[in-house]
Amino acid sequence: MNVLWLQASGCGGCTMSLLCAEDPNILDLLADAGIALLWHPALSAETGAELRALLDRIAAGEVALDVLCVEGAIARGPRGTGRFQMLSGTGRSMLDWVRTLAPLADHVVAVGSCAAFGGVTSAGGNPSDAAGLHYEGAHRGGILPPEFRGRAGLPVVNVAGCPTHPDWVSETLMLLAAGALGPDDLDALARPRFYAEHLVHHGCPKNEFYEYKASATHLCEMGCMMEHLGCVGTQAVGDCNIRPWNGQGSCTRAGYPCISCTAPEFEEPRHAFTETPKVAGIPVGLPSDMPKAWFMALASLSKAATPVRLSRNAVADRVEVLPSPRKPRG
Repeated sequence: MNVLWLQASGCGGCTMSLLCAEDPNILDLLADAGIALLWHPALSAETGAELRALLDRIAAGEVALDVLCVEGAIARGPRGTGRFQMLSGTGRSMLDWVRTLAPLADHVVAVGSCAAFGGVTSAGGNPSDAAGLHYEGAHRGGILPPEFRGRAGLPVVNVAGCPTHPDWVSETLMLLAAGALGPDDLDALARPRFYAEHLVHHGCPKNEFYEYKASATHLCEMGCMMEHLGCVGTQAVGDCNIRPWNGQGSCTRAGYPCISCTAPEFEEPRHAFTETPKVAGIPVGLPSDMPKAWFMALASLSKAATPVRLSRNAVADRVEVLPSPRKPRG
C-alpha cells in the first residue's frame, strides 16, 4: 500500500509522536505490514527535483496513491488562494496540491486534530484562514466538500489528537491495508472507533479520587482534576490511559488535565485549560451522559463517604496516608 504524507500548517508534533513508536519502531512496523511510504517530509531522503517528479507522476496517474496522509491544517488565505503556504519548488499551494491529490487516493487520512478540524492552527483570529480537510471546526466541509469520498468510498478518516498516539496512526494504516476499516468502524466525526469508543477517563489513575469526588485544587496534587482544574476526561474520547504513550505516559498520569484534544474546537474552550467553569458552584463540564441532578446527588454522597486517606492525598503532591492493612479475622 503506497502512502504519501504531506505536512501542512502545524507544528509537526504528530510526526514526532509517531517516531516514539516502540517495539517495533514505525518504519519496521509499516514495512512488515506491506505499507510503503512514497514520501514523508521527515523520513524520506528524496527532496527537490525528485519529490517534484514524484508528485507529478502521482498527479498523472502513473504512481498509484493508496493513501494520502495530511498532517496539519490547510491554509486557505489570502482570499482563498492558499498562497500563504506554498509547496516549495512547485509553484503551487498546499491547498491546490491536496485538492488535486485527494480525489486520486483510495483513502485520505487526516493525521491530528489540525488536519481533521483545523485545531490549534485555526485558533485565535485564524489569520491564515486555516481549516481541516473535511471539517472546519465541528462543521462538515473544510477544504474538501462535505460529499467528498476517497476512491474506496470512505470519507476523510480523522485520526484526531494533539498529538495523535503513534498506535492510532499505525493501526489506522494497517486496517486500511487489510481492507478492515469500513464506514461502521468510524464514529460520527469519522474518527476510528478503536480508540474513539473509549473515554480518556477509562483507566485514569485518578479514578478512585473521582469516585469519591476528592479533588485537587492546584496542579501537581494527586486528586481528581475535574472539579477545579478543567479536566474533561469524562467527556473526551481516546484510549490514552488504556494504552499510554511509551507504555506509561498520558496527560492525566503526568498531573495535567485532559483538554479533549481529539475533539473539534478544543483549542478555544473560552476559559483557561486548567480552570473548571462553574454556575452556582456546579461544574459546567459534567459527564456528557449523566443528568446534573444525579451527578450532584452522587457527588454529595461521595464526598460524605470519602476516606481520610483520599481526602488528604488528594491535595498532596505524593502519598501521605497509606492504605490501611486489613485486620486478620478472628
